[in-house]
Amino acid sequence: MVKFAEAEARMFKNIFVDRKTKRKIRANPLKVQAGKIRGRGKNAGTALRPKRKK
Repeated sequence: MVKFAEAEARMFKNIFVDRKTKRKIRANPLKVQAGKIRGRGKNAGTALRPKRKK
């Protein structure tokens, strides 16, 4: 899908999706794994997943 590395890094590197609200968050993977990053909004939780590559 992506033709060059810069575009792939911009679209997928360090981007996580909140499992409840489906909002994208750019964060350090180590902090996400440690549970220090929370989702946005009223139902903010620590359940995040990496953005899927289509």
